Amino acid sequence: MLEELKEEVYQANMQLPALDLVTFTWGNVSGIDRSKGLFVIKPSGVDYQTLKPEDMVVVNLDGEVVEGNLNPSSDTPTHAYLYKHFPNIGGITHTHSPWGVAFAAAKLDIPAVSTTHADTFYGDIPAVPALNEQEIAEGYELNTGKVIVKEFAQRGIDPDAVPAALVSQHGPFSWGATPAKSVYNAKVLEVSAEMAYHALQLTRNELHVPQYLLDKHYYRKHGAHAYYGQKE
Repeated sequence: MLEELKEEVYQANMQLPALDLVTFTWGNVSGIDRSKGLFVIKPSGVDYQTLKPEDMVVVNLDGEVVEGNLNPSSDTPTHAYLYKHFPNIGGITHTHSPWGVAFAAAKLDIPAVSTTHADTFYGDIPAVPALNEQEIAEGYELNTGKVIVKEFAQRGIDPDAVPAALVSQHGPFSWGATPAKSVYNAKVLEVSAEMAYHALQLTRNELHVPQYLLDKHYYRKHGAHAYYGQKE
């Protein structure tokens, strides 16, 4: 079942150590088949050096295992909730990448201070609230998904235009049209976080790029009038 998607998700997971986005087993990627209502996710706690495509686990949108001999990632309920509520996404990545985690630990948005950021994220990457004791005790991973979706709704953030969030005191989640794109967005988040951190050490002045520069760089790559790169 979903053999091509398993291979795609496996390859996306293997990009996490290749791009220096994970330490040990601290991360996962999933990908969804919308027509079947199923998604594929990395198994929990399996070392990347031994990971194989056949290890990928197929689950439904209730987080129940449909196929696989290993336990799915402990973050499966988060992925399932995001897939249910962000209908355009096809892949999700979760990491504990250090620069992203630094902003998450400080409960700070990653500000859009450069065109590097603006090429991918149409605005600040939000730090959503940390979960409270009850939310952690009664469904930690599910409530992680809920707090992301709730914060995007309350702030009026389009999850397609800002395809990532920081869960305060935890770490980054990113998403995209495919598993590979969600990994790409995770790496851009990490690079943008490092750049923003260093910029904030140099000055206390307002650093956000102006709206016209944000518009220019984001829409060069996104939307009907995008012109960056080669046309197929």
